[in-house]
Amino acid sequence: MENAERNKIYFASDSHLGVPDYESSLEREKIFVKWLDSIKDDAAELYLLGDIFDFWFEYRHAVPKGFARLLGKLAELSDAGIKISFFTGNHDMWMFGYLTKEMNVQIYRAPVERTMNGKKFFIGHGDGIGPDDHGYKFIKKVFSNKVCQWLFACLHPNFGLGLARYLSRKSRVANGKTDEIFLGEEKERLIQFIKENEKTKHFDYYIFGHRHLPLDLEIGNTRYLNLGDWVVHFSYAVWDGEKVELKKVQK
Repeated sequence: MENAERNKIYFASDSHLGVPDYESSLEREKIFVKWLDSIKDDAAELYLLGDIFDFWFEYRHAVPKGFARLLGKLAELSDAGIKISFFTGNHDMWMFGYLTKEMNVQIYRAPVERTMNGKKFFIGHGDGIGPDDHGYKFIKKVFSNKVCQWLFACLHPNFGLGLARYLSRKSRVANGKTDEIFLGEEKERLIQFIKENEKTKHFDYYIFGHRHLPLDLEIGNTRYLNLGDWVVHFSYAVWDGEKVELKKVQK
């Protein structure tokens, strides 16, 4: 199929591959890869908005084992001319160039602004923005610190990755806890961020992950979509040049 026929842009996030165990993670990975295969003929771009892996850390000469099906499919899509953008989340922020070198995947560490067919988009993982949550914002600065990253990289991968996977197994996803409840506009940090941001700069769409709850809401004269996850909801969004739709995979 010619690239001219590829005119859709897809968004997905929060598959948290690696937890709670190998078998269930592999099952979710296969579903995710099957979805990627289903979009390869009409996708112009693919945005992965973070926490695709429950943990990822790139050593200079080593990366985490596993995820062969996903990495291979991303390489296939990239080789076919589909532009792939990966936004680091709070679980997989330690990406330093492997996906870019091997698959030409563009890595982003902060939200970006895009204009698509005259519509303005604000796109990001969604962690660490909005009011409060000062504890996490502090931890994120520590994890993003170059010295702290260097110190962790000094650990042997067998120990460092083993420790990280041990801690991942204690995460909310590993223990079956996801954000299933909408807290209301006044308590949803991303909605508060959108309202404040709209005071100075307008966007037609805000697209985030992180929240694990599929949302499609009108906030004033803008629209907020949260992509949900690939743990419970298996949801994603697609832009066809005129509108954005939130959809779910039929497993």
